Amino acid sequence: MAYSSTGFTTVSASKRGNAPSIYAYKTADALSVVRFTGYFNALANTLVVGDLIYVVSSTGSTAVCSLTQVLSNASGVVDVADGTTLANTDTD
Repeated sequence: MAYSSTGFTTVSASKRGNAPSIYAYKTADALSVVRFTGYFNALANTLVVGDLIYVVSSTGSTAVCSLTQVLSNASGVVDVADGTTLANTDTD
């Protein structure tokens, strides 16, 4: 699949000082697809290096929550980090 604006929202917008903006994105795509260079190109005018994206992606019918950051944004091409998957352990 491809990026869809319906799954993207701003959580906290930076005033473009030293703090990054934080976004959330929900998709049926697997994180292995979302993390590829160019996936977020439609947001090239929004995202800046260091911005954080909380991604809720899918592996089959299981939601996978990850945190990634914008590594580069040049000439309209956005690249994000591989992402860190958040543990979903529930031992009770």
